[in-house]
Amino acid sequence: MYTPQAGIFALGTSSHAYLEFDLLDQAKSAEFAATICAIREPRTTTGGVNFVIGFRPELWSKVVPGDLPADVEGFNQPVSGIEGFVMPATQHDALVWLSGSAYDVIFDMARSVIKDLAGLATLGEETSSWAYRHDRDLTGFVDGSENPTLLDAPADALIPEGVPGAAGSVLLLQKWKHKTAEWEALETRQQELIMGRTKPDSIELENKPADSHVARTDQDEFGNIFRRNMPYGKVDDHGTVFVGFSAEQSRLSKMLDSMAGLVNGTRDALTRYTQPLTGSYYFVPSVESLRRLR
Repeated sequence: MYTPQAGIFALGTSSHAYLEFDLLDQAKSAEFAATICAIREPRTTTGGVNFVIGFRPELWSKVVPGDLPADVEGFNQPVSGIEGFVMPATQHDALVWLSGSAYDVIFDMARSVIKDLAGLATLGEETSSWAYRHDRDLTGFVDGSENPTLLDAPADALIPEGVPGAAGSVLLLQKWKHKTAEWEALETRQQELIMGRTKPDSIELENKPADSHVARTDQDEFGNIFRRNMPYGKVDDHGTVFVGFSAEQSRLSKMLDSMAGLVNGTRDALTRYTQPLTGSYYFVPSVESLRRLR
């Protein structure tokens, strides 16, 4: 019996930091992975930190052969959709995602992680995020309405027992910048048609447009994904960090293809008001796999 990383399901945390690292020397992949796996949360009675540790699938396969499904791969090529729309590929070698109730603890822990990896890797991307109006993103809509409950989420997010990488998960991490001026110039009804949901209470529209965000990311069609999205950024430059966990990478990749208009020629209308800046896939190993490398 394998155990998933607890941070995957640690809902309710208001402060986050996503640290993406690039290995300096590929010959030191095992040392790099072992150093990350040795990271431990601070032992405090309050204000603790949750971790999610992920690796570029090709790197994890090299370090621990046979501990992930054979078809899992990095975000190595951009998703080139219709009308010139592109989701960039910005794959890094590892992710350390920290979350907690207060940013001061996250800040100190992030500095500690970066220091531990000095000489082995550089910090390729750092993103901080925070909760907004409990469960809304910066478009003003509720985010994660279709999320499975915590009782059901493990079945959707985790690789099942008896399969390579059991209790692990495939994580898609993207940063989407909002085109705020264009979005806020729209009437609420226009925004609702783009989203496919009502804005005040997040009720799915009965006759939602085919290009609405809900229609183009329909989990009944592509399979369930456990989302942990969060807002990021500054007052004048902000957006959404998409954090999606799945037992199968194909659910995530097909969803992106659908948004880009590659499934049926219909592009997600929300992509006209948001711009993808980054894109990486990470394999999130089980606790037992991390322990073996420590």
